[in-house]
Amino acid sequence: MKKVVWLSIIFLGSALVQYSCTDTGKKEQTKNENISLDTLEIASSVLNEFVENKKLAGISALINIDGETVYRKNFGYAQLNQKTPLKDDAIFRIFSMSKPVTAVALMTLFDEGKFELDDKVAKYIPEFEGAMVYNAETKTLEPQKNEMTIRHLLTHTSGITYGWDQNAYVDSLYRETGASGWDGVLADKIKILAKLPLKYQPGTRWEYGLSIDVAGYLVEVLSGQPLDKFMKERIFDPLKMDDTGFYVPEEKHFRFTSLNTVENDTVKEMEGNMAGAFRSPVTLFSGGGGLVSTMDDYLSFCLMLLNGGELNGARILKESTTEMVLTNQMPEGVFFAGTMGHGLAGSVNEETSEYGWAGAASTKFWLNPNKKSIIIFYTQLMPSNYNYSDKFKEIAEKAIN
Repeated sequence: MKKVVWLSIIFLGSALVQYSCTDTGKKEQTKNENISLDTLEIASSVLNEFVENKKLAGISALINIDGETVYRKNFGYAQLNQKTPLKDDAIFRIFSMSKPVTAVALMTLFDEGKFELDDKVAKYIPEFEGAMVYNAETKTLEPQKNEMTIRHLLTHTSGITYGWDQNAYVDSLYRETGASGWDGVLADKIKILAKLPLKYQPGTRWEYGLSIDVAGYLVEVLSGQPLDKFMKERIFDPLKMDDTGFYVPEEKHFRFTSLNTVENDTVKEMEGNMAGAFRSPVTLFSGGGGLVSTMDDYLSFCLMLLNGGELNGARILKESTTEMVLTNQMPEGVFFAGTMGHGLAGSVNEETSEYGWAGAASTKFWLNPNKKSIIIFYTQLMPSNYNYSDKFKEIAEKAIN
């Protein structure tokens, strides 16, 4: 028997009439009696309000349980200025949601016996041999106590950062050298990065950075292929992720969503270099943030992970390797965001077994192996604001629990 949700009285009514005008997705229909359709209606009204109140230009949201998509809706616009309705085939910048894809790409080579997680990075990328660590207290350089490993890269415990901290010496070097830029080619960028000191001793703390970009370069070193070609052959083609890659071909530009920001409490299209990025072929394949994708494509990737590394007859990873991706791999005593764990390129809630990550344009996903659930939220808003995706997840969990 479907759950009765009295809270729907508050949210529904006129709001439901409004979202029927802007929602271009399918009405939720499921035979799963554990899903509250009333609560999913509440989710729709809330998402529609985000668009109607001009907080977001467009939203695509999805819930999949046991392989069945029980909720799939679009709200608002793909291109805000042109008022192009958002449709199922819209292409989004997923930015750091690229990281789990890169981790999977690298772990396919683990399955082939090309490396072990605790191998030293310098074994395969000799430019990192002898990398020093900056001691912020003494303002001196010191040798690594435990040399950086591949596991450190995939858990952001390598000592490599992004260069965002305006008050940190090491971060200033990233900005001065252009180590975190997207110009050039990956190999040259890694050579610059390898000459810079690590921000802290590997394995001692979690800090977001270019570690997964280094992991992407490691894919190139171990496979002898450019990262884009490797991902296409090993992941995108087998999973039929036909709209995922490092740029949007010209013939698909009409499906490419605009990048947006908020000014004076109203959403508007962004201008400048970032807004125009991803529209033509690139030379630097950023495994940490360089992919574009669709909702259907990323759902296939998530379903593969939930299914133990295989989907529709395409085996991407061994089941045991997939489990490594989805479970905590942090060094002992090191945590992410307080007490959270970190799998390979994604956060892990050890209480619920939930794995997930987000992207700079406010995209976010969660998958739960225990519940066999996937929740994906797409929009295109910078600077990132995850309050919208988190609100959707909060309501979605009430619908599926």
